[in-house]
Amino acid sequence: MSQRAGKVEKDVSSSSASKLLVVCVDRDNDVGEKAGIETPVIGRDSCIEAAQRLALEDPEDADSNSIFAAIKTYEDLISKGYTVEVVTVAGVKNRGVQADEKILAEIKKIQSEFGANGAVIVSDGEDDESVIPVIQNALPVVSVQRVVMKVSRSVEYSYAVLGKYLKTIAYDSRYSKFFLGVPGILLLMAGIATVFNFTEIIFAAVISILGGAFLIRAFDIDRAWASLSKPTPMGFIRIFTMVTGIILIMSSIPAGIGAVDENLLELDTDIVAKVSDKVLIGQFISGALPILWIGLGAILAGSLLSNLIGGTPRHTVDILRPVVLVAIYPTAYQFTNIMIHDESSFTLIPPLLVGLAVTLAIASVLFKKYRRRRTDKDAAAADADEDDGGSSGDAETEPSKERQL
Repeated sequence: MSQRAGKVEKDVSSSSASKLLVVCVDRDNDVGEKAGIETPVIGRDSCIEAAQRLALEDPEDADSNSIFAAIKTYEDLISKGYTVEVVTVAGVKNRGVQADEKILAEIKKIQSEFGANGAVIVSDGEDDESVIPVIQNALPVVSVQRVVMKVSRSVEYSYAVLGKYLKTIAYDSRYSKFFLGVPGILLLMAGIATVFNFTEIIFAAVISILGGAFLIRAFDIDRAWASLSKPTPMGFIRIFTMVTGIILIMSSIPAGIGAVDENLLELDTDIVAKVSDKVLIGQFISGALPILWIGLGAILAGSLLSNLIGGTPRHTVDILRPVVLVAIYPTAYQFTNIMIHDESSFTLIPPLLVGLAVTLAIASVLFKKYRRRRTDKDAAAADADEDDGGSSGDAETEPSKERQL
């Protein structure tokens, strides 16, 4: 016995009903609107035919499954010796009061013919179950059964996609080393720390490893390093300029600290006060700025040189990057003067406008050159196509001349 059938039998046995009516409720009248069937539908065979016609008209409609569930409930109760009839009642398309009145009228009509003293309601949702108080005006409700679809297209598709992703994570080395390898290392370290009571040390290590892994994956550092380490002249240039640039960028920190006035560093104030001191910050940025800009320029120059040697068509963008870097420098330097000497913020406008003008001018020249080069290539390609067409035309006319001779 299924769990649903057992619940129905328990509800029925706890009541005093002797003749039962299994009612499938279709409040929005999909049976009539889609399958063209008039309700009430009375009897097992008539309900089966109605469910089949509705399923053929709209296979995705859940009301056909509700009718089949009502028939299954009817057969279960028949097998237990109860006097039962199964029916399907429907409202109207727009639901509302008219739908409830129609359902009540159909229940009363069936009640006058069958003479039931109890009803088992079968529905596929709360909307159909909202008519239960209406049905109770004509017939006591013994049990309510809701039909829930076990599999829908969206759920099945979601499981298929989830299974595909899990399989990719488990068996594809490109993903498994991150999604399984990093958590595996962390779990292994956590287990070792628990055994040897090194929880605090291992916790710091775990957080550091996890943060590093996230940063590497977020900024594609692993792919960038793989492309840099290729044994080609472009790869070696990128490696050299990248390492040099990183060293220069890191050395800008002690250069900035060295540019700060020692009297400001020796003041007996807390760290928050020192960090918020704009003179101290301005001196630090002023000292670090040249080395920092040289390091960034080295990295951008390495990208430009590698693309020039390798013939990669990105010269316009690669040239603009150092230009923008140089154009921004006066504005950044003036910002440090504002911090140190308390100058007006309007002094940022002249270097900003000059840098913008230089950037726009060089960008215009480069893009015009690129467009002219692109036009020349298209013209050369068109001439080549015409030459091919002309030669083929000459080849076709020569045999015709020979035939004429």
